[in-house]
Amino acid sequence: MLFLNQWDMKEAMTMKETIDAIDLAYKIYESNNFQMPTRMQVIEGENTLVLMPCMTSSAIGTKLVTVFPKNTSVPTLHSLVILNSSDTGEIKAILDGSFLTGFRTGAIGGSAVRHLAKADVQSLALIGTGVQGLYQAIAVCTERSITDIYLYNRTNEKIPPFIEQLKQWIKSSVNFHTCQTVEEAIENAEIVVTATTSEKPVLPDKQELLIGKLFIGIGSFQSTMREFPDSLYKVTKQIIVDSEDAVKESGDIIMPLKHGWIDEGSIITMSQYLYKKGKRNNDGNSVVFKSTGMALFDVVTANMIYQRAVKKGLGTKLNLA
Repeated sequence: MLFLNQWDMKEAMTMKETIDAIDLAYKIYESNNFQMPTRMQVIEGENTLVLMPCMTSSAIGTKLVTVFPKNTSVPTLHSLVILNSSDTGEIKAILDGSFLTGFRTGAIGGSAVRHLAKADVQSLALIGTGVQGLYQAIAVCTERSITDIYLYNRTNEKIPPFIEQLKQWIKSSVNFHTCQTVEEAIENAEIVVTATTSEKPVLPDKQELLIGKLFIGIGSFQSTMREFPDSLYKVTKQIIVDSEDAVKESGDIIMPLKHGWIDEGSIITMSQYLYKKGKRNNDGNSVVFKSTGMALFDVVTANMIYQRAVKKGLGTKLNLA
């Protein structure tokens, strides 16, 4: 059995390869060749414990994750992933789930950019500069030649160290813009990523600022959470979700359906978009991608990382006997 920390995983697999793993997960999702119960959430106040198991023909994965959104001195998310053999059930690896979750969630956003963004986009607005914001920015820059990144965070002093950390991952020619308002951040951006756990919309409720962009919502994963404003649903004809569970779990989909701002016919899964229904003509409207994540992403990514780590001789061998 291997223990893989974040340094092992970084060396084992690139962001581009992780985005490939996400696309493979979508293919498996559309084929329905997996078993994945709805994630179990135990909620106490603002804090959440999540259990996410999944079985595929290649591997079994279980993720245990805690989300404490008010954390300031430590990350809001902590996690562990156990990877089992689908043939024998034996434990093959234990992985740092916090890094895996952040990296594969970044790759979910990267996959959305790969398939939904125009080929020539050059600007990104990132709302929320926490750990997840970092991996989203890395993934966007992996898939497109980004020249300008507009950053907004409710705690402004966190932006400079965020920029320094991001510079270690991406090309040095990117221009960074620290913004005092969300409006300033998204005004000139072609891709807008929200990576917060806000319970009220973090984007301005102004249609003129929301037209003709790709919006990627990563943060809100509960029915009480919302990152998108009402006006966004008036300027889009296409809402793509990473799984059917996102329709049931995220306030960014639940509330618009409840109030009739959108109808179920405007929502498709990314797997349907890629492998079944095909692309639509957006006629200059904005495109909305909403992710709440799923255990299938974890098991496919973890198994691919494990296989590459074994080939490269990475990780620490553990003996439970």
